[in-house]
Amino acid sequence: MERTVKLKRVFTSEKPIIGMVHLQSLPGSPGYQADQGMKAIIAAAREDTLRMIEGGVDGIQIENQGDWPFLKPEEIGFETVAAVTSVVAHLRVQHDLPMGINIHLNGVNQALAIAAATDCQWVRAFELANAYISSSGLIEAAGPKALRYRRLLQAENKILIFGDFHVKHGSHQLVADKSVVEQAGDVVAALADGIIVTGTRTGLAPNQEELSAIRKAVSVPLIIGSGLSLQNIEELLPLVDGAIVGSSFKVNGDLKNPVDCSLVKKFMEAVKRVREYQGNIT
Repeated sequence: MERTVKLKRVFTSEKPIIGMVHLQSLPGSPGYQADQGMKAIIAAAREDTLRMIEGGVDGIQIENQGDWPFLKPEEIGFETVAAVTSVVAHLRVQHDLPMGINIHLNGVNQALAIAAATDCQWVRAFELANAYISSSGLIEAAGPKALRYRRLLQAENKILIFGDFHVKHGSHQLVADKSVVEQAGDVVAALADGIIVTGTRTGLAPNQEELSAIRKAVSVPLIIGSGLSLQNIEELLPLVDGAIVGSSFKVNGDLKNPVDCSLVKKFMEAVKRVREYQGNIT
């Protein structure tokens, strides 16, 4: 089976670029602005989404970035699921691009529930296999429960699960005896539909040599999850099957700032050049 066949069920473009919508603090989180309510959150998400669509992205991913400090999976409440579902439902009527969900921190079952209710096509799992230490504590493999929950929802053919490994913002001493290639293999063995590679923190790109080694070792789509920029796109995008882009689209590269449509357009022009170049040599 071709490695990108599952991506092609969702995206019409080669090497799809997924633009990030970072939600403001939601009800229940410390930063929630109750005086402004959900209307302000939805309005900001709508503006970012429309700017990225105008800029030419291939898909949109929604995440509760403003809910810092993040809860561990078993602590994420109904209020978070309800709030994100409300936002996604409002965005759904604005466009027909593919959409995905990421719920911090590693709330994969919550993301699956939202995706099933709003016809989204994928979810992101920060830790599908193995475990790591986050700033919120120990985060364990979501795969065993998530795969069973997806089956319960009868969504195996509707919702893809993209799994990170050695994810940003974490300590990975628990798996220090395994190479990144071995860790990538663990995520594939956990039945991920695609694997996500990140740098050590938001905005930092993964290592080029590691990307090359991982690509040779895995049979599922390989997606960059952080740090792809105009400065490195020609080197890194040819090595992967797609990318999730956030800070490169934001004013001054700050996740708290709104999306700048002009930055999105410049980025997508560079993506087009890479696609055309690779198309000419294949």
